[in-house]
Amino acid sequence: MTAEPIHCLLVDDLPENLLALEALLQRKGLVCHKATSGEEALELLLVQDMALALLDVQMPGMDGFQLAEFMRGAERTRHIPIIFLTAGSADHQRRFRGYEAGAVDFLQKPIEADILRSKAAVFFDLYAQRRRIIRQRDELDTLTAALKSADQHKNRFLAILGHELRNPVAALNAGLNLLDRRSEGPAGAVVRGQMQRSLNHLTRLVEDLLNIARINEGKISLSKKPFVLQDALGYAMESCQGVLEADGHTLVAEIAPEPIWLFGDEVRIAQAVINLITNAAKYTPDPGTIHLSASRTNDTAWIEITDTGIGIPPEAQDGIFELFAQIDGTSRAARDGLGIGLALVRQLVGLHSGDVILVQSAPGAGSTFRIELPLAPPDA
Repeated sequence: MTAEPIHCLLVDDLPENLLALEALLQRKGLVCHKATSGEEALELLLVQDMALALLDVQMPGMDGFQLAEFMRGAERTRHIPIIFLTAGSADHQRRFRGYEAGAVDFLQKPIEADILRSKAAVFFDLYAQRRRIIRQRDELDTLTAALKSADQHKNRFLAILGHELRNPVAALNAGLNLLDRRSEGPAGAVVRGQMQRSLNHLTRLVEDLLNIARINEGKISLSKKPFVLQDALGYAMESCQGVLEADGHTLVAEIAPEPIWLFGDEVRIAQAVINLITNAAKYTPDPGTIHLSASRTNDTAWIEITDTGIGIPPEAQDGIFELFAQIDGTSRAARDGLGIGLALVRQLVGLHSGDVILVQSAPGAGSTFRIELPLAPPDA
């Protein structure tokens, strides 16, 4: 790709001085714009961005100081570095006025060629670097927009796919239920059992797809009202019973007897607890024990789920609540679900102004997760 030219403004009322400056600054890719007055210079600045301006101080009409002040007062030109060229004495008062007008340097005439080229080269290189940074920023903005668009398309695809898969899965489940009413001997029962397990797994994957889309698009809706935490926990334990029994796990519950009132979506809180219990079951070799406890402090409800499973390695604990996070260790864990359970729990609890944390975990020693939720206000 051919490099873009760098533009420099030269202002002097004597044309021969302009030609001399252009000759001194000559380098590949540099374009010098020459003006013999301040007014002519302003016209050039309206149509071209400059990397550097070399201004003669003493000019008839608008002098270099006045031109610099105009440049500093305009948004388009205030960033352009200015070097003043003067044939007069550069006393402190003139220098102060020049720096106040925005100058970065003063050079006395006759100008030493090496000094001028060296100082100008610094600003030309800075300008080229700034332009590269701006171009890279624009490319990143374009790439970011493309990635956002692709992510939105992906989320829509997942949502559509999940909804479209639900119908054939439901039809297959209905067909299996009908077959269960007919006796086809031990071989038929084995085949139906295999089909049912595959359908259960497919159903779980479909729900995972829908939940991924909801999480990414922030479309998890809540129906908030006052409710008793014990009711949500009862529903959660009942919903998980089949999974726990199938894996040979025992669920031990220690729940405070006094009602714990919360304000939120009872179904979503139950869903969060279900995800923690089923996640514990998935990573606990059977037969295992899963403890569910619930209590309250002055203003917070606590729900803890503790398992006797494989535990989480220390290096994996920081990312355990991210989408698709899974812990290797059991064949079932590797094939059951997409690893969004804990991410969904964090989303659901966060929507209730609560928090979910990993209290403790170690390989071979199980894990304890805690949900913390604010109690319902007195006037809820």
